[in-house]
Amino acid sequence: MTTYAKAQSAPYLSRAAQSKRNFILQQGFPEPSAETCDRQYSAILFQPRLLGFAFVVGSGLQLPTLFVALGVILWFCVVAPRFNPFNAMYNRAVAPFTGITLTASPAPRRFSQFLGGAFCLSIAASLITGFRMTAVVLEGFLIAGTVTMLAGFCVGTFVFHLLRGRVGFAMRTLPWAADGRSVV
Repeated sequence: MTTYAKAQSAPYLSRAAQSKRNFILQQGFPEPSAETCDRQYSAILFQPRLLGFAFVVGSGLQLPTLFVALGVILWFCVVAPRFNPFNAMYNRAVAPFTGITLTASPAPRRFSQFLGGAFCLSIAASLITGFRMTAVVLEGFLIAGTVTMLAGFCVGTFVFHLLRGRVGFAMRTLPWAADGRSVV
């Protein structure tokens, strides 16, 4: 992610600003500046907002083809992060107005995209093979994960940091962490 402002930490951040900062760090991006934190946070949520809408539509209509497409796109974002279509849409349509451009996703965000793609493909397989209840349960988990991400906590990136042995970092980047200043 690139910004047009120089990064420098604010001496004091409100609880909401601290939560946004923690989310950005948890995603694997560098320390945001106080001036750009809100815009960076919003930019990072562009993809989950679009996907959340698609997940709800796909769940409501029980469309396996939509879930296959979403799974393939998410996995494409993992293997070719520089060519992420969601970042390209954001950079073309929104970045000129915000001054924030999205670059290739860091490893924690890619891991989260991998998990989302795995859920989408599992849902599609469940729908295709007639396991509708399994699909509904998986859809519930997928939508719940998206809602928590839109609320400032990404389960996938949290799990990434835990699996990498960075438990302290993961805990300090929780949305409710009092002061993540020493996040490293």
